[in-house]
Amino acid sequence: MNERSKVWTRDELESPCIQVCVIHPAERICTGCYRSIEEITRWSQMTPDERRAIMAELPARAPRLARRRGGRMARLGKAGT
Repeated sequence: MNERSKVWTRDELESPCIQVCVIHPAERICTGCYRSIEEITRWSQMTPDERRAIMAELPARAPRLARRRGGRMARLGKAGT
């Protein structure tokens, strides 16, 4: 790799982001990565240990989000087809 290429190379932060950035109105966590707004905002300033600790908590947050009840298919009476 030449010197010019090294300028544009960087190590990316480990992140749970899946680019589905929607904040759940009641739980106030992202429906894509399950982080809070504060965690998302501070992510790049956190230490690797802080990020790993939060990432370990994320799977337990998933059940806090309300599941959809069928959306359009349920309204049309076609749920389960």
